Amino acid sequence: MFPRHFLETSKSIIGEISLEDLDAVVLEVLDVRDRGGRLFFCGSGGGAGHASHACCDFRKLAGIESYCVTDNVSELTARINDDGWDTAYSEWLRRARLGSRDGLFIFSVGGGDRSHQVSTNIVAAVEYGREVGASIIGVVGRDGGHVRRAANASVLIPVVDPALVTPQTEGLQALLWHLIVSDPRLAVMPGKWESMGVP
Repeated sequence: MFPRHFLETSKSIIGEISLEDLDAVVLEVLDVRDRGGRLFFCGSGGGAGHASHACCDFRKLAGIESYCVTDNVSELTARINDDGWDTAYSEWLRRARLGSRDGLFIFSVGGGDRSHQVSTNIVAAVEYGREVGASIIGVVGRDGGHVRRAANASVLIPVVDPALVTPQTEGLQALLWHLIVSDPRLAVMPGKWESMGVP
Protein backbone atom coordinates (compact mmCIF):
# COMPACT_ATOMS: atom_id res chain seq x y z
CA MET A 1 0.00 0.00 0.00
CA PHE A 2 1.31 3.44 -0.97
CA PRO A 3 0.40 5.18 2.33
CA ARG A 4 2.35 2.56 4.30
CA HIS A 5 5.35 2.89 1.97
CA PHE A 6 5.30 6.68 2.16
CA LEU A 7 5.12 6.71 5.96
CA GLU A 8 7.68 3.94 6.45
CA THR A 9 10.22 5.58 4.13
CA SER A 10 9.56 8.93 5.83
CA LYS A 11 10.39 7.33 9.19
CA SER A 12 13.59 5.92 7.67
CA ILE A 13 14.59 9.41 6.47
CA ILE A 14 13.95 10.94 9.90
CA GLY A 15 16.18 8.28 11.44
CA GLU A 16 19.06 9.32 9.16
CA ILE A 17 18.91 13.09 9.75
CA SER A 18 22.02 14.39 11.49
CA LEU A 19 21.37 15.73 15.00
CA GLU A 20 24.74 17.49 14.80
CA ASP A 21 23.60 19.36 11.69
CA LEU A 22 20.35 20.35 13.38
CA ASP A 23 22.29 21.65 16.38
CA ALA A 24 24.62 23.61 14.09
CA VAL A 25 21.62 25.30 12.43
CA VAL A 26 20.12 26.26 15.81
CA LEU A 27 23.48 27.71 16.91
CA GLU A 28 23.86 29.64 13.65
CA VAL A 29 20.40 31.18 14.01
CA LEU A 30 21.18 32.02 17.64
CA ASP A 31 24.35 33.74 16.51
CA VAL A 32 22.39 35.85 14.00
CA ARG A 33 19.96 36.89 16.76
CA ASP A 34 22.72 37.57 19.28
CA ARG A 35 24.55 39.90 16.91
CA GLY A 36 21.35 41.83 16.14
CA GLY A 37 20.98 40.46 12.63
CA ARG A 38 17.90 39.72 10.59
CA LEU A 39 16.81 36.46 8.98
CA PHE A 40 15.84 36.41 5.32
CA PHE A 41 13.92 33.31 4.25
CA CYS A 42 13.72 32.13 0.70
CA GLY A 43 12.78 29.18 -1.45
CA SER A 44 10.89 28.42 -4.65
CA GLY A 45 7.68 26.46 -5.05
CA GLY A 46 7.04 24.59 -1.81
CA GLY A 47 10.15 26.23 -0.38
CA ALA A 48 8.57 29.65 -0.88
CA GLY A 49 5.58 28.47 1.16
CA HIS A 50 7.92 27.28 3.92
CA ALA A 51 9.80 30.58 3.77
CA SER A 52 6.64 32.61 4.35
CA HIS A 53 5.42 30.44 7.21
CA ALA A 54 8.88 30.23 8.83
CA CYS A 55 9.26 34.01 8.61
CA CYS A 56 6.11 34.37 10.71
CA ASP A 57 7.21 31.88 13.35
CA PHE A 58 10.81 33.02 13.70
CA ARG A 59 9.56 36.62 14.17
CA LYS A 60 6.80 35.70 16.60
CA LEU A 61 8.23 32.75 18.53
CA ALA A 62 12.00 33.33 18.35
CA GLY A 63 11.99 37.14 18.44
CA ILE A 64 14.14 37.56 15.34
CA GLU A 65 13.48 40.30 12.80
CA SER A 66 12.62 38.20 9.74
CA TYR A 67 11.57 38.70 6.14
CA CYS A 68 10.45 36.43 3.30
CA VAL A 69 11.87 37.25 -0.13
CA THR A 70 8.73 36.07 -1.96
CA ASP A 71 6.00 37.61 0.19
CA ASN A 72 5.63 40.77 -1.94
CA VAL A 73 4.27 39.26 -5.16
CA SER A 74 4.17 42.64 -6.92
CA GLU A 75 7.88 43.27 -6.38
CA LEU A 76 8.80 39.66 -7.13
CA THR A 77 6.96 39.56 -10.44
CA ALA A 78 8.24 43.01 -11.43
CA ARG A 79 11.80 41.83 -10.87
CA ILE A 80 11.19 38.65 -12.85
CA ASN A 81 9.50 40.59 -15.65
CA ASP A 82 12.12 43.34 -15.87
CA ASP A 83 15.38 41.57 -15.01
CA GLY A 84 14.75 37.82 -15.11
CA TRP A 85 14.30 34.94 -12.70
CA ASP A 86 17.99 34.32 -12.03
CA THR A 87 18.55 37.61 -10.19
CA ALA A 88 15.08 38.16 -8.69
CA TYR A 89 16.08 37.00 -5.19
CA SER A 90 19.63 38.37 -5.10
CA GLU A 91 18.49 41.84 -6.21
CA TRP A 92 15.69 41.79 -3.63
CA LEU A 93 18.30 40.98 -0.98
CA ARG A 94 20.55 43.76 -2.28
CA ARG A 95 17.72 46.30 -1.84
CA ALA A 96 17.08 44.91 1.66
CA ARG A 97 20.74 45.66 2.44
CA LEU A 98 21.56 42.07 3.42
CA GLY A 99 24.79 42.28 5.40
CA SER A 100 27.28 40.44 7.54
CA ARG A 101 25.10 40.49 10.67
CA ASP A 102 22.20 38.84 8.81
CA GLY A 103 21.28 35.28 7.93
CA LEU A 104 19.92 33.86 4.67
CA PHE A 105 17.79 30.78 5.38
CA ILE A 106 17.01 28.62 2.34
CA PHE A 107 14.52 25.82 1.75
CA SER A 108 15.26 23.84 -1.40
CA VAL A 109 14.74 20.27 -2.56
CA GLY A 110 18.03 20.17 -4.46
CA GLY A 111 19.90 23.22 -3.20
CA GLY A 112 20.41 24.72 -6.67
CA ASP A 113 22.81 23.76 -9.43
CA ARG A 114 23.97 26.31 -11.97
CA SER A 115 25.51 23.70 -14.30
CA HIS A 116 22.13 21.97 -14.64
CA GLN A 117 20.18 25.27 -14.64
CA VAL A 118 18.14 24.26 -11.62
CA SER A 119 17.12 26.84 -8.99
CA THR A 120 19.59 29.36 -10.36
CA ASN A 121 17.79 32.11 -8.42
CA ILE A 122 18.71 30.28 -5.21
CA VAL A 123 22.32 29.90 -6.35
CA ALA A 124 22.56 33.65 -7.08
CA ALA A 125 21.00 34.51 -3.71
CA VAL A 126 23.51 32.30 -1.89
CA GLU A 127 26.41 33.76 -3.87
CA TYR A 128 25.28 37.28 -2.98
CA GLY A 129 24.89 36.29 0.66
CA ARG A 130 28.44 34.93 0.71
CA GLU A 131 29.71 38.08 -0.99
CA VAL A 132 28.36 40.30 1.80
CA GLY A 133 29.32 37.92 4.60
CA ALA A 134 25.83 36.84 5.67
CA SER A 135 25.32 33.49 7.40
CA ILE A 136 23.99 30.92 4.94
CA ILE A 137 21.59 28.42 6.50
CA GLY A 138 19.62 25.72 4.74
CA VAL A 139 17.29 22.76 4.96
CA VAL A 140 17.84 20.86 1.73
CA GLY A 141 17.35 17.48 0.09
CA ARG A 142 19.14 15.21 -2.40
CA ASP A 143 22.88 16.00 -2.11
CA GLY A 144 22.18 19.54 -0.89
CA GLY A 145 23.50 21.20 -4.05
CA HIS A 146 24.97 24.69 -3.94
CA VAL A 147 23.28 25.56 -0.64
CA ARG A 148 24.83 22.62 1.20
CA ARG A 149 28.31 23.37 -0.17
CA ALA A 150 28.16 27.09 0.64
CA ALA A 151 26.26 27.03 3.95
CA ASN A 152 27.61 27.92 7.34
CA ALA A 153 25.12 25.36 8.66
CA SER A 154 22.57 23.17 6.95
CA VAL A 155 20.44 20.08 7.46
CA LEU A 156 20.38 17.45 4.72
CA ILE A 157 17.22 15.40 4.26
CA PRO A 158 18.47 12.07 2.84
CA VAL A 159 16.85 10.28 -0.09
CA VAL A 160 15.38 6.86 0.64
CA ASP A 161 13.04 6.53 -2.35
CA PRO A 162 14.10 8.65 -5.37
CA ALA A 163 10.53 8.56 -6.68
CA LEU A 164 9.40 10.51 -3.58
CA VAL A 165 12.27 12.94 -3.15
CA THR A 166 10.22 16.14 -3.60
CA PRO A 167 7.15 15.38 -1.46
CA GLN A 168 9.19 13.83 1.33
CA THR A 169 11.82 16.57 1.34
CA GLU A 170 9.23 19.34 1.38
CA GLY A 171 7.11 17.58 4.00
CA LEU A 172 10.08 17.04 6.30
CA GLN A 173 11.34 20.58 5.78
CA ALA A 174 8.20 21.76 7.57
CA LEU A 175 8.84 19.34 10.42
CA LEU A 176 12.49 20.39 10.76
CA TRP A 177 12.07 24.15 10.72
CA HIS A 178 9.29 23.81 13.29
CA LEU A 179 11.74 21.76 15.38
CA ILE A 180 14.38 24.48 15.02
CA VAL A 181 12.11 27.39 15.98
CA SER A 182 10.75 25.36 18.93
CA ASP A 183 14.22 24.64 20.34
CA PRO A 184 14.29 26.12 23.87
CA ARG A 185 17.49 27.97 23.01
CA LEU A 186 15.61 29.92 20.35
CA ALA A 187 11.99 30.03 21.50
CA VAL A 188 11.21 33.18 23.47
CA MET A 189 7.41 32.80 23.20
CA PRO A 190 5.28 29.66 23.38
CA GLY A 191 2.67 28.93 20.75
CA LYS A 192 -0.92 29.85 21.61
CA TRP A 193 -2.06 26.33 22.50
CA GLU A 194 1.11 25.63 24.46
CA SER A 195 0.69 28.84 26.46
CA MET A 196 -2.88 27.85 27.40
CA GLY A 197 -1.82 24.50 28.86
CA VAL A 198 -4.79 22.82 27.16
CA PRO A 199 -4.18 19.15 26.26
